[in-house]
Amino acid sequence: MNFKDLTIVIVTYKSEEKILDCLKSISNDIPVIVVENSSDENFKTKIEKKFFNVNCILSGENKGYSVANNIGLKAVKTKFALVLNPDTILEKNAIQNFFESANKIEDFWLMGPANDQMINTNYENNIEEVNNLKGFAIFFNLSKFSNDFFDENFFLFFEEIDLCKKVKKNGGKIYLVQNIIIKHEGASSVLKKDSFELEKNRNWHWMWSTFYYQKKHKGFLLAFVIMFPKLFSAFFKTLFYMVIFNKKKREIYFCRLSGILNSLIGKKSWYRPALD
Repeated sequence: MNFKDLTIVIVTYKSEEKILDCLKSISNDIPVIVVENSSDENFKTKIEKKFFNVNCILSGENKGYSVANNIGLKAVKTKFALVLNPDTILEKNAIQNFFESANKIEDFWLMGPANDQMINTNYENNIEEVNNLKGFAIFFNLSKFSNDFFDENFFLFFEEIDLCKKVKKNGGKIYLVQNIIIKHEGASSVLKKDSFELEKNRNWHWMWSTFYYQKKHKGFLLAFVIMFPKLFSAFFKTLFYMVIFNKKKREIYFCRLSGILNSLIGKKSWYRPALD
C-alpha cells in the first residue's frame, strides 16, 4: 500500500480560513477531493491553484454533510478514502499508520483515529473494534461498499452514527486506532461572525436528525416517546423567552421546536443558515 491507494475527501462550506491548515498537513502525493457546498468559483480557483493535488467540486448549493460526502466518495478511484472535516490537522505518520493498520486488519470496513484529546499512550492494544466512530475523520475500505455511503436525508448530525449502524448490521467491522492522531478543533470550520446563525442551524438540525434517526431505527411511536420531553421543553421555552423579550433565546428554542415538528410530520431537513 502507498499514497496512490488513498484519496482524501473534505466537505466545505465557507471554510476557506480553516481548510488551509488541513490541506497543508496532507502530503501533496495524496489526491484530495474538496466538495464545496456552494457555487463559489473563486474558492475553487484559489484552492486548486494553491494545492495542485486538490480537485474542488462545487455542489452548486448547500446540500449538507451527507450528500456532499457521497459526491466526493463516488468520485474516488482509489482503494481507500479518508473523509476529513476541514478543521482537522493530520499529525506526523497519520496516513502511514492508517496503511499499517489496514495491512493488519484487511477485512475492516471503517477505521477511525484518536484525536489529540483522547490519546492513549499505551499502544499495546493499539487497535480496538468499536461500534461507532467520530465523524471528523473516517477511513473507508471502499471494496466493502457499493456506492452506498451516508443516508442523504441527514443534512447535519447523526450521519456517521447511522453509517456505522448500517455497517454493523451488514456484519462489517469498525476499528479505532490509537496511534493515528488527527487534531480536530470541532464546530469551527466557518467564520465567527456567523456564529448565531450557525447556532440556530445546529439546534434545528440536531432536533430534526435526532427524531429521524430514532424513527428510522426504533419506529415512529418509540421515537415520539423519546422526543416528547424535548418537544415539550422547546415549546414552553419558546413561549417563556418570548414573554421576557429575549429574542436570541426565543429564536434558538423556536428552531429546536421547528426541527422536531418538521421531522415528526415527515418533512425533509430543509432549514439552512442565513449566511452572507
